[in-house]
This record gives sequence, C-alpha cells and structure tokens, in this order.
Amino acid sequence: MGTDRLVERITRCVTGLAFFGVGISLQIESRLGNPPWDTFHQGVAMQVGLGIGTVIIITGVALLILFWIPLRQKPGLGTILNALEIGLVANLALDAIPVVESMALRIAMLIGGIVMVAFGSALYIGSGLGPGPRDGIMTGLAARGVKVRVARTLIEVTVLVIGWLLGGQVGVGTVLFALAIGPLVQPLLPRLAIRPSPRSSSGSAPA
Repeated sequence: MGTDRLVERITRCVTGLAFFGVGISLQIESRLGNPPWDTFHQGVAMQVGLGIGTVIIITGVALLILFWIPLRQKPGLGTILNALEIGLVANLALDAIPVVESMALRIAMLIGGIVMVAFGSALYIGSGLGPGPRDGIMTGLAARGVKVRVARTLIEVTVLVIGWLLGGQVGVGTVLFALAIGPLVQPLLPRLAIRPSPRSSSGSAPA
C-alpha cells in the first residue's frame, strides 16, 4: 500500500464502503432479489439469528483466516476496512430503511441500491488500499493460474446456491445486479481512481 495521498485514499475508501453498505441494504429491503454474496449473508443470518450486517463482518473475517492465509494474500488497510465497515453500515441502514409495499418504490430501491454499490465499489477500489476479503479470494486464485472470470463465477455461484438453500432471497434483482454491476463500475473506476501525484511518480519522496 502506497502512502501517497493517504488521507485522501482513506477518506475515499471509507466513503465508498459506506455507499456500498447502504446500496446492498436498499437492494435487500427491496425484496426483489439480493446480490449473490448477500443472498449467502441473508441465508446465514436467518439460520443463526444474527443481523445481516453482523454476518457480513463475520464472513469477511472468516475469509481472511480461511482463504487469504492459504492463498498467501496480503491484506491492505482497505481490506480490513471492507471487512468491518460494510457490515456496520448495513446493520444501521437495514434498521433505518422502512418496509415498503409499493412495487414502484421497491423497484426504485433496487435500482438505486445497485447504482450506489457500483459508485461505492469504484470509489473504494480506486482508493488503492487493497481488495475486499471476497475479491481477494478471486485474485488469489487468479495468481495461481485460475482465470479471473472462472474464479469469480465459481465463487459467486457457490455462495448464491448455498445462500438460496439457507433461505436467502434470489430474484430478478439478483440477475439485474449480475448484469449491471460490471458495466456500471467500469466507466466509474477510471474517473474515481486516485492517480499518483507528480512528485511521487517522478521519484521524489512524498511527505
């Protein structure tokens, strides 16, 4: 992790993760289908009686211990923030977002949630402070010869099926998230990524 513009990187990372947490909460509360990992989180939460945000935190920490260490992945500050903040924000947001019955409002929550997740993802990834616990599994497998697309598909299909079997919600929102998140993040990432300052990239020692 570079120290160039560290305060700005941390600010962007924390802000992005907050958007991410609120975004997934909106999608969950729309009741139209969760993203794959959140289907898993919701399913586990239903079985063990914990809040979804708490399960998100436990899952993130467990992934670091069970997968990152064997794959020899090194967590960054952003990895730790990701493991903790998204779940904390989700717990607060899920309590604050009212239950709505209007289909129009539920669709708006779904679409708004996906857009917020995309914006938040680009902001925290662009901070350059390290991948999240879930993405680190994908990059760790890729470093060992597994194609990124194959690794991501295998991981997300596995957690989606497990989450669905545990009672997590799968629906049109799940499909929409899978189709939309990549195309939304792709144009946002280069606009929100922090580039090295001229002094840092020229070899001068930054403050």
